[in-house]
Amino acid sequence: MSDPLFARFGREFSAGDILCREGDPGDVMYVIQTGSVRITKMIAGEERVIAMLGPGEFLGELAILNGKPRSATATVVETTRCLLVEARTLEKMVAVNAEIAMRLIKKLAKRLDSADALIEVLMHRDPKARIMLALARNAEAFGEKTAEGILIRTRAEDLARDVGVDAVAASDVMQRLRRLRLASEVPGGIVVADVGRLQDFVEFLEMPQKFGGEG
Repeated sequence: MSDPLFARFGREFSAGDILCREGDPGDVMYVIQTGSVRITKMIAGEERVIAMLGPGEFLGELAILNGKPRSATATVVETTRCLLVEARTLEKMVAVNAEIAMRLIKKLAKRLDSADALIEVLMHRDPKARIMLALARNAEAFGEKTAEGILIRTRAEDLARDVGVDAVAASDVMQRLRRLRLASEVPGGIVVADVGRLQDFVEFLEMPQKFGGEG
């Protein structure tokens, strides 16, 4: 069955395509129908992954709403279908539909919370805890629900790089989490079985004096 919305506003992108670059002007936002998009930003001279977006997510709205250049770069990870919404169209949609306006507000608030959480992760002194906290953050902010848990569309080594940890430490953490059935690597990303249990485990590691556990 044909999709009238996609026929009118849609476009398919291939892995590696750049939807927008940090610093460029922007007059269109993207609504992801299928596939995934990696959002990166230059921080202290290094490119950092700040989000992995999947179906139902949207990006590029800030450049429309505030008239400023793109705040990040969006790269297609796999074959992806998007709806392209121009600034004038978005303004009309928001003006006549309060539900769309509220969705935008809630999404922007969620991303602000995620940015604050990332700062806390990066400030943590324990490198292995940074990886686990980053897993929990990504699962809460950008994860996709599956039968096995919350899917995050990223690799352990990429996650480690983004929080300043080497790949060996990332591998050790993932092996440990797999043994505990808290998280596991799967084709296309990492599945977190239970975000709450993962966060509890990090707290357990941080308070050995109380629990007598391993660090």
